[in-house]
Amino acid sequence: SFVSPSPLPCCEGQYANLFEYLMHVLPPSLFLHEYISSSQQIEKEHKFTNIVAFSIGLIPWICRAEVYGEYGINYGGKKVNICAVTPPDRFDRLNEIFLKNVAESRLGYGKFVQACSFISLTLSVDNQIIHPSRMYGLWKRYGGKWKTYEEVPFFYRDFDDLSADFLKRLDADYSTVRNAIRKHFPDRPFKYMLNYLDQDRLVYQTESVDIKTSFVESETLGKIKTPVRHLEDGTYHIDEFCRFFTDDIPYGLLITKWIAEQLGEKVPFIDEIINWCQDLRNERFLTDDNKIDMAACLAKDHTTGIPPSYGITSVEAILD
Repeated sequence: SFVSPSPLPCCEGQYANLFEYLMHVLPPSLFLHEYISSSQQIEKEHKFTNIVAFSIGLIPWICRAEVYGEYGINYGGKKVNICAVTPPDRFDRLNEIFLKNVAESRLGYGKFVQACSFISLTLSVDNQIIHPSRMYGLWKRYGGKWKTYEEVPFFYRDFDDLSADFLKRLDADYSTVRNAIRKHFPDRPFKYMLNYLDQDRLVYQTESVDIKTSFVESETLGKIKTPVRHLEDGTYHIDEFCRFFTDDIPYGLLITKWIAEQLGEKVPFIDEIINWCQDLRNERFLTDDNKIDMAACLAKDHTTGIPPSYGITSVEAILD
């Protein structure tokens, strides 16, 4: 078996070359930790017949490099982890040979449970909801700029009411899409397609009473600073080139926006944040009437992660 990490958008070309080589040397079973759209494309292009694609909903443990290239710090892990697998009957085997070693055997906790669909992970609260809403809150409150580095708030430990409200509004849009998915696929349980607080209580086994408290009192996130750039005038500015923008918008919010459009749902706060980000970075993902600009999003390979980038044009095709 071979396990591949999920590729960053900028690395997908290199991954295509890797898989072209691996198809000649791999044993029969290929376990692929992958964006489901990419794995379908790879399977089709290279005529693989025994791919097991899987995705983990949240990072099983939080770590940071203390000295780059030498050692890092593990701040702790999730008590429960969620994984989607296709074919679904391969979960037990994957769990035995790989997933248990990711967290449970090392930390003594962090067992994996199986989601019924990859779309459960896409529409549960993850970085694509947390990061943009917090950055938007920092922009609205501080203008995204500070005179000294010491003034820059911690990303989670200093979570404020405005950022919490923005996350709540973004999560409400996601709930609109989650409910539409449940209605569209009534035969699926979607047990692990959760809103922010429900997921936080599950994976951390806590009794978080509200969004702000869940971050401020987090045992694993407290030391993470806000990504900033040091400008020539000596000030510090929100880093609009960091992955909170380059990944979480085109490969996060925009995917949910696409699903919403396919199901005829309106998501006004998702629109607001995407518009803010595209103006800040001089990009274009939405038209003036808040529809996905398909020409712009598909102009170059890997500009966005919306399913049509991989030749997928229906919600049904991204379910598994």
